[in-house]
Amino acid sequence: MLRLETGKVELGVAYQRSTLPFRSLVRFLGLATMALGTMFFTQLANAQAVSTADFLASLSDGEIEQFRQWKGARRVFEAELDQYWAAVDQKRLGRKRKRSGKIQFDTSDYVMSFPPKYQGPSLSGDLAAKYDRFLVAQKQTDPTQPKELATVPDYLVAAKSVYNFVPERVSEKEFKLRYAREAVALGLSKEQVVRVYALETGGVGTYDMQSGLHPTNKTGRAISSALGYAQLLDANSVNELARSGSTFISRITQKLRDPRNSPERTALLKHKLAVLKKMYANVKHQPFEWTVQQAYAKTREGMGIHTLNIDADIGPMLQAMKLKTLQDTAAKQARFSLSGAELELMNLAGPVTGLEMMVSPGSEAPTTNFFARSAYYVNKMVIGLTGAQLQAELDRRMTFAMTKPGSLEFADAFDTIAMRGAER
Repeated sequence: MLRLETGKVELGVAYQRSTLPFRSLVRFLGLATMALGTMFFTQLANAQAVSTADFLASLSDGEIEQFRQWKGARRVFEAELDQYWAAVDQKRLGRKRKRSGKIQFDTSDYVMSFPPKYQGPSLSGDLAAKYDRFLVAQKQTDPTQPKELATVPDYLVAAKSVYNFVPERVSEKEFKLRYAREAVALGLSKEQVVRVYALETGGVGTYDMQSGLHPTNKTGRAISSALGYAQLLDANSVNELARSGSTFISRITQKLRDPRNSPERTALLKHKLAVLKKMYANVKHQPFEWTVQQAYAKTREGMGIHTLNIDADIGPMLQAMKLKTLQDTAAKQARFSLSGAELELMNLAGPVTGLEMMVSPGSEAPTTNFFARSAYYVNKMVIGLTGAQLQAELDRRMTFAMTKPGSLEFADAFDTIAMRGAER
C-alpha cells in the first residue's frame, strides 16, 4: 500500500485529528520543519519535493482536493485487496494441511475469484506525473531502500575469493552441445529442454544470462538471481548441489580419467573436482530445507556456488539435473510424461505447486492461489489467468520463441547428439 508519511505519522491521520484546514496544515508542517533548521525537505533540480509535506504544499487547492479524494479511494481499495490476499493465504495454509494428510482438494480450498480492481477516481495527467516524480525522488533519498541485487560479476568475485574458482567459459554452441549431451543422458527430451530454454530466455539467452539483464550487451537491471538456460535461482543451485553433488563429483571424476585429456585439461579438471568437493561439503553441513538454502545462497559461500551454472563442465550438468529433478517429482505422482509447458509450469511455480495447477480443481483456480502476492504482480504473465490458462500461455510463448536463433541452435545441438549416437 502506498503510504504518505511525515516521519512515522501518516499525514491523512494527522489531518483528520487537526482543526486546521488541510492546506494550512501542510504549510504549517513545512514551516515548522524549516524553523527547526533541518535539511529534511530538499528540492530536486526539477523543483519536485522529496518530502510529503513539500509535495503537498506545491499543489494548488484543486489538486490537493483531487489528491485527497484519490488517496481516500485508494485506501479503501487497498483494504479490500488486503482482505482478498489474506483469504488466499488462509486457503493456501489449508491446502498445505490437507496435502500433509493426503486429502484431496476441492474448489472450496481455493479463492475462485480474481483480485478486486480499483474503480475509484483517478489523478489527472499532470498531477499523476507530479506524484510519480515525487515517489521516484523520495525513493532515491530513502536510506532504507533495498540494495541492488547481486549480478554475475559479484558471484564471480565470491567464487574466486572463497573457492579460488573461475568458471571455464566456452562458446554458446559448445555449451549447448554439452547441455544436450547431459540432458539426453538423464532422459530429458529435446522438446522439453529447448522449449523451457525458449520460454525462460526468449529464445536468445546466453548461458550466463541473468534475469532482467540483456543476454548480450548486459544492459538493464537484475530482477532476480535466476541464471542460465533454465534460469536457476541461487537457492536452486545450492539445492541441486546438496541433492546431487555426489553425482556431479562422479561425472567430473569420469571426465578426469579420460585418456585423451591433455596435461592442461587434467589439471583443470582436478581443480574443478577439488572445488566441487569443497562446495558439496559446505552445503551438506546445512539442513536440507528451502528457507535455509535461500539464506545460505546469499552468503559468499553460497554466491560462489551459483557460478557453477556458468562452468563448461558443471553448468550443463547442474541445469539439466534441475529439470530432471522436476521430472522425477512428477513421476512420483504418476505423471511420467511431461510436455515442455508442464515442465516449465513446475519450474516457474515450484514442483508441487506446478503439478497442482495441472489438474482440477487447481487448473480452474486463479493463479493468485499459487503465487505470493508480490510475485503475482511482478510476473505480468500470470496475472488474470487460471492454472490451465497459464499453461496454455506458456505453451504459446514457447512456440513463438522456438523460432529465435538461440532456440534453433539448441535444437541443432540435440540433433547433433542424436546423430553421433546413431553413428556409434
